[in-house]
Amino acid sequence: MTAIEQVQTQPIALADDLVIGSEDVVMMVGPCAVESESQLRAVAQAMRAHGVRVLRGGAFKPRTSPYAFQGLGREGLELLRAVADEFDLLVVTEALGVEHVPLVADYADIIQIGSRNMQHFPLLWAVGELDKPVLLKRGFMSTVHEWLMAAEHIASRGNTRIILCERGIRTFEPSTRNTLDTNAIALVKATTSFPVVGDPSHATGRADLVIPAARAALAAGADGLLVEIHPNPAEARSDGEQSLALSDLPRLLDEARRIAAALGRGLA
Repeated sequence: MTAIEQVQTQPIALADDLVIGSEDVVMMVGPCAVESESQLRAVAQAMRAHGVRVLRGGAFKPRTSPYAFQGLGREGLELLRAVADEFDLLVVTEALGVEHVPLVADYADIIQIGSRNMQHFPLLWAVGELDKPVLLKRGFMSTVHEWLMAAEHIASRGNTRIILCERGIRTFEPSTRNTLDTNAIALVKATTSFPVVGDPSHATGRADLVIPAARAALAAGADGLLVEIHPNPAEARSDGEQSLALSDLPRLLDEARRIAAALGRGLA
């Protein structure tokens, strides 16, 4: 029996009063990259006003070009933690390498493993030795089996607090950044015990398609959404074209709530 097959309990406690994988859908929103305190505060204020509990943001950014913005590093982590604490939010952020894991674990409530690192096995082993939730993104050219085997690497080291994230895969269709695989969301919900979230921002690469894709992810059974949002997407230093504006947050939440309600669920 594999480590994954031994997992019996689906919901994962993120805080004393917040779990993912239960009846309620968990929203995780924030900028692609941490840029400044004012940027994070604006996002956190909007989140707090609408009851969203999990702040996402990248301090270490794996970019295709080495000349693109690579993130603020430790300073970004410090800003995430300070703003999150001020507004009583949780933090999900990415660890790029094994050497980053202890540092990121000091600041994050959920450690993200990005699409490019889904099969970085030493990194998977490192987060597998932590007692902290791990959000594992599917590789953009990986099969569901490979994705689940990556989760197995984490679980085999003792950490079964794994949240799977479908963030779109590369297909022959060039009109969007990736293709949201709703089949995969339904499949892993049916065949594993882990919560699954959808990332409509990376799946589409277009802000105007994020909310429709978010609806589709929830309709397929996603337990949460990971969505990029920015105070001024036109000036974002990373992925502004796929980031919602703060003014879009109420519509995102309203439509997510409607889809969840149709399935007998609510928003956490």
